[in-house]
Amino acid sequence: MSLVLARRMRALRSSAIRDLLTVTARPDVISLAGGLPDPELVPRERIRESADRALSTSGSVQYTETAGWFGLREVVADRESVARPTAVDPQRVVITHGSQQALSLLAQVLLDPGATVVVEEPAYTGALQVFRTAEARVLTVPLDADGMCTDRLEELLASGERPVLVHTVSNFHNPRGVTLSSVRRGRLAALAERYGFWVIEDDPYGEIWFGGPPPQPVAAHSDRVIRLSSVSKVLAPSLRVGWLCAPAEICAAVELVKQGADLCGSSLTQQVAAELLADGPWLAAHLTRIRAEYGLRATALSDAVAARFGDTVDATAVGGGMFSWLGFRDGTDTGRLLAAAVERQVAFVPGPAFAVDDGHRHSLRLCFTTNGPDTLREAVARLGDAHQALT
Repeated sequence: MSLVLARRMRALRSSAIRDLLTVTARPDVISLAGGLPDPELVPRERIRESADRALSTSGSVQYTETAGWFGLREVVADRESVARPTAVDPQRVVITHGSQQALSLLAQVLLDPGATVVVEEPAYTGALQVFRTAEARVLTVPLDADGMCTDRLEELLASGERPVLVHTVSNFHNPRGVTLSSVRRGRLAALAERYGFWVIEDDPYGEIWFGGPPPQPVAAHSDRVIRLSSVSKVLAPSLRVGWLCAPAEICAAVELVKQGADLCGSSLTQQVAAELLADGPWLAAHLTRIRAEYGLRATALSDAVAARFGDTVDATAVGGGMFSWLGFRDGTDTGRLLAAAVERQVAFVPGPAFAVDDGHRHSLRLCFTTNGPDTLREAVARLGDAHQALT
């Protein structure tokens, strides 16, 4: 039987990070590949207690609104209102199955085949998969230590390009680890106002800061910004609770599309997430704990890389989030390095996984949140041995 797939499948390729799971599932491999929180820092006991309370009512096991359980939408609206000049109405919040679903739904609502989108380079792989599925035309602007180079975006716009949307991971970028500066946030918002595109501000990492909180969100500068976030990095990935915060017309359109995708999310996990996010003293203590622990791990990884590789690599300064980005000055092909590293029971993500076309062959991404400091130091030692074997 001949199998004919839809045209959109031609542009898709599997995520290199997901493909690595078969390797990283091996117990002898130290994985620096996936963007995973440490399960020992997930508040399992508090989640269990909250689930027990939610299960005492019948509503937690019933269908809920497509836009999400209203109690959680109120909590999210309050959180999103903190850094904005005006309060966010809960009707401008849609709860999704993680922030990745929010991105997918927005693409269905906003993008026709051939529409132009702009992403940062290197790019978040989940965004690339979504935009390729939507058959969008993807353009890039580079990143530097201050995040998206908005002057390069302005050059694209001045040349006549008219994107429907611009996607940015504004805080502790995946994979680069950099944060968009306050000045550039204002500039990005001003360009959106001037040229009429939407900014998708993808922010799953903004609560995981070490030296200090990131600047005000881009959404504080313009109503043409759609905010995405989730509880996956700070509470638990398995809750599968994310959200988007957007103008009411976009939320209504997303809700229509979501009806065809899943009807609604989980009432149970949404009630659990609402309770934990609304408990200010508990949440503050929990965030303080994970910031301290992940900060120690980021330092351990950075120090180990500096000690082993010296000026052979350029490493992004880590101020939060989950990732460190390394660039080899000696021309090391990180695809070949990965093969040598796996032989020594350590894994990472090569840079080309984040390239829109073909690039970043001398770069790689390391995740520091899943393992403790001693394990991270051992991982870097193994990576150094793999590098030495190649060179």
